[in-house]
Parts: sequence; structure tokens; C-alpha cells
Amino acid sequence: MRRVQADSMAIQRLFVACKSVFKGPGTVPAPADVDMLQKLLDGMRAEDLRLSMDMDFFNAKKATKGTPIIRYTIIKKCENFSMVIFFLPPKAVIPLHNHPGMTVFSKLLLGEMHIKSYDWVDPAESNDSKTPSDQLRLAKLVVDSDFSAPCSTSILYPTTGGNLHTFRAIKACAVLDVLGPPYSAEDDRDCTYYNDQNFFSYSNGAATQDGGGNERIGWLEKIDGMPEESYMEWAEYLGPQIIDV
Repeated sequence: MRRVQADSMAIQRLFVACKSVFKGPGTVPAPADVDMLQKLLDGMRAEDLRLSMDMDFFNAKKATKGTPIIRYTIIKKCENFSMVIFFLPPKAVIPLHNHPGMTVFSKLLLGEMHIKSYDWVDPAESNDSKTPSDQLRLAKLVVDSDFSAPCSTSILYPTTGGNLHTFRAIKACAVLDVLGPPYSAEDDRDCTYYNDQNFFSYSNGAATQDGGGNERIGWLEKIDGMPEESYMEWAEYLGPQIIDV
């Protein structure tokens, strides 16, 4: 009984905090609110959402052949934010995608993954494509590293922090995403996917190909829809329930 109360309280505290932090479209949480929400997420464990490596999902013998299937479960979605868990089997990839006008907190709860993220060199440039050449935009590499649970919460903002990212599972993993505001095609916050082209390292304004520069920039190519080599399925949320007060 105490264990049930403890995990219910953790997700309930997160939900209440999100209601306070996210003010709606067109806003970015204040630094103090970001710190508060980050500390809450940093302290969350897989057990708080009733997740463990003993779950059938993480059973390698039951893994499907071919394209690994990524599953996602929605804990809560409202006008100002959403809370979602993604389950990735080994080698599964969430393709490179953006988060238009959104602040996103990502907490790796189980497993190990590689995260690669970018920001636009010119955030003010329009993302609308009218010609084939408009499919390409210049971006700079922000993160290109492996992460193992437990680790600190990653945060991205509308124009900084690696707003475009891709996840690749090294081992089976589960990651909790808190997005504010949530995706909404009706409100011009649809998810767009990209391919990354060759990147170059820059040092003192000079381009190099040996990776020795201080900054790596290159082109991202906008593509239509999710790449065929990726597949996602919805799964029912079976964790502690939230009371919306």
C-alpha cells in the first residue's frame, strides 16, 4: 500500500507542477520554474511509473524481427502540456524531428540511448517549403552523446538546447517526455522530420572535415512524414493514475 501511494504521489506532483509551469502556447517557462520541474524529474525513478526491466516489453526473446517497434503511452495531455513515455527496443530509432514553439523535458528512466540534437543557425528563418531548395536549412550540432539511466533530465527550448533531436536505443529503454505546449497540427505545431546531411567543423570561421573545430554545422533536409524505417504504436498507460484537481 505504501509503495502504491509513493509512486502515485511522484507522478501526481509532476502533474501539478506542470499545470503551474506551462502557461500555454507562445510562452516559455521561467528559469525558476524550469529548475523546479527539472529537479522533480531528476528525482523520478522507473518505479514511480511502475516500470522495470522485468516487463514483457524488455524481454529480448519476444522482440519482433525486422523494424523495431517503438511504443508510446500518453500519461496526460491537455491544452498546455503533455506527458508521454516512449519504449524503445534495442536499435530502435526515433527519427530526427522538431518541437515547434515547445519546451521539452526528457528523462531517461531505463536503459541506454544515443541522443543527437541540433538547433537552427537562423531560428527566425521560415520552415515553410515552397521549392526543393527550401527543404534544406542550416543547423548546428548541439548534442551527440550516449546516455544511461539514471541520468540528468535533458531540456530543449523553442530555439535553443537542441530543439531537433533523434533517439537511438543502445539497450532497451524507456524515456519520459514532458512537452509544453503539446504537438497540435491545428495550432501549427505539427511534428516535422528531417535527414541530416554532411556536417563540417568550424574553427575561427574556417571549415574543416577532421572534426577538430569548435562548432559543427551542416544541412538538415525536411522530409514528408515519418521515415518508413521507423514505426510507432500506441500502448495503454498502466501506471499510477493522475487526479486532475
